[in-house]
Amino acid sequence: MATNRTFTMIKPDAVGNNFIGPILAKINEAGFRIVAMKYLKLSNEAAGKFYAIHKERPFYGELVDYMSSGPIVAVILEKENAVADFRKLIGATDPAKAEKGTIRNLFAKSIAANAVHGSDSDENAATEGNFFFSESERF
Repeated sequence: MATNRTFTMIKPDAVGNNFIGPILAKINEAGFRIVAMKYLKLSNEAAGKFYAIHKERPFYGELVDYMSSGPIVAVILEKENAVADFRKLIGATDPAKAEKGTIRNLFAKSIAANAVHGSDSDENAATEGNFFFSESERF
């Protein structure tokens, strides 16, 4: 059963390019409500823990280095059918293949620097949100 919450991160490339406001505006325009939000810089260790699912993949080290290279914005979002609707809003991982008007089409530089992370399932949304936010920080 689909839940009404998902998790996203505005990644270091998008934060560094001053896209926080425009990305949050697109999220609000799409009908999502921000439940919790943090601006922080991940340590290499924290980025490694967050992306531990990819530990055996060849890109893991580069991903961890990239995600700890600058500040990120972690956000829990709420909307009916949140995970699926947010995945549609952000577009394909490759910004060159992302549908026109999606967040990655508008703000991403490459597959690696693709502006935002979006949870791919209800279970991962809960796990990822819990990684950054305690229960008392969520509305």
